[in-house]
Amino acid sequence: MRFATYCAEGETFFGAITEAGAIALNDAFPQQSSLYEVIAAGAFAQLAKAAAGRDVTHTDFMFEMVMPDVRRILCVGVNFPDRNAEYKDGSAQPKYMSLFPRFASGFTGHDQPLIRPPENHTLDYEGEVAIVIGKAGRRISQADAYDHIAALTLCNEGTIRDWVRHAKFNVTQGKNWDRSGAIGPWLVPFTDAAQLDDARIQTRVNGELRQDDTLNRMMFPIRREIEYISTFMTLQPGDIIVTGTPTGAGARFDPPRYLEPGDVVEISVEGIGTLSNTIEDEAV
Repeated sequence: MRFATYCAEGETFFGAITEAGAIALNDAFPQQSSLYEVIAAGAFAQLAKAAAGRDVTHTDFMFEMVMPDVRRILCVGVNFPDRNAEYKDGSAQPKYMSLFPRFASGFTGHDQPLIRPPENHTLDYEGEVAIVIGKAGRRISQADAYDHIAALTLCNEGTIRDWVRHAKFNVTQGKNWDRSGAIGPWLVPFTDAAQLDDARIQTRVNGELRQDDTLNRMMFPIRREIEYISTFMTLQPGDIIVTGTPTGAGARFDPPRYLEPGDVVEISVEGIGTLSNTIEDEAV
């Protein structure tokens, strides 16, 4: 089953997404007002039970960022061997992963436009799998890492490339422009290691395949990401880890192929779905 945040009739709902439409579940969780709060309360498994036997409540709705009130989003950078080679700096595979924060305001939902700001037009795509933590933990072993995942989703980790170069040691300002990326369309419960170990991620721009790789080629596999991150911080239910993008982003072409208004970016993983977004210039 799939669970999303969406707008309908001027209101925001969270619920189950079916082939026939959406099933609002807000009334089944009177103590929680969002998917994030449901997960933080340890009630994610109850969503499917709450949806069972209910009728579709909305057939006309708009997807929102899947967890718009998420408190912590951590992203893993340069996590595929070919991505490391793309930098052409002769560096060997790093010993430790690169990490940076993103904030919910930098993301929109499925079928919504990514916004290109007037200050800079180097908006780029990065297709990634994102995991949602379902059980708190500190110093989590790789053997136990998957036990802490509640759900999977997709991320277009949209980036203003010129702005990641503004400082020597951080990329935060290039990674957090309002609505420059997307997370969604929905959450898929994590039930089997094969959902990640055998996953293939593909990114298309206007139908052209740009990124195509498998998660088993990550330099820092997701088990290692959870282990490493939980060493220095306690992972909490509802935290999102964006796990890394393959080679093929627009900045690495010669000349670069940045996103322009009217472009359509689609990120797909079998078993999770497809996250699709158009591109628009910011109205100023």
